[in-house]
Amino acid sequence: MSERDGYAPGVPCWVDTWQDDASEAAAFYAGVFGWEIAEGPDYSMARLRGRDVAGFGSPAPEGMDAQWTTYVWVDDADATARRVREAGGSVLVEPFDALDGGRIAIIADPAGAALGVWQVGEHKGAQLVNEPSAWAMTALMTDETAAAKQFYKAVFGWETQEFAAGDFVATMWRLPGFVGGEPEQPVPRDVVATMAEVPSSAGAAIWRPDFWVDDAEAAVQKAESLGGTVVEPVSSSPVGKNAVLADPAGAAFSINQLIIHD
Repeated sequence: MSERDGYAPGVPCWVDTWQDDASEAAAFYAGVFGWEIAEGPDYSMARLRGRDVAGFGSPAPEGMDAQWTTYVWVDDADATARRVREAGGSVLVEPFDALDGGRIAIIADPAGAALGVWQVGEHKGAQLVNEPSAWAMTALMTDETAAAKQFYKAVFGWETQEFAAGDFVATMWRLPGFVGGEPEQPVPRDVVATMAEVPSSAGAAIWRPDFWVDDAEAAVQKAESLGGTVVEPVSSSPVGKNAVLADPAGAAFSINQLIIHD
């Protein structure tokens, strides 16, 4: 199930980062994850085994720090933007025609966490997910969880369910009727994202992508050697090892070395 040829409305389908030096960013992630980079004049594609897994754009949006953006597949970007406003969010970038005939908008929830919505065209999102060196899931880090639950239900129809494993507690976003993920995963297959409550002192609310790795410690060492920083060191949980890193421009992401049960 790690290979994809499209997604369902309401499902996160793509991740990219827009930075002033996209080539530097691409080189960093190629070193950490072993990605092949197909460079373009304004947008470069990261590939794994020849399949699209992420993107790099330049320049960074004016007034915005370098960060990763997760895009949610929608039927109608303009209608989604209207629902965002009605639900108390904001539209940071109005819907516009973009790559391969798609239509994109950048929205923010009431706490300011930014997310892309993508009415796709020829390009249909990540072609590989849920395997080492590929994107697996994106988590909302926010101190306004109650408002987030109301907002994303109104905009995308997402439901929530608490997930606990030992001391690890998170909220799962579920899209009723969707079947994704992997058969062996420890959570329902209609889970499309997660949410963790963090104190306001942790900084602005943000959607942070998570990438699977074979070896968390090795990935951290490689990231540091390439100019990245460790935001949260490797720690263990009942589901594996994880760490939070930032690339040389400051865009944060997490890595996860999962425990696979036979």
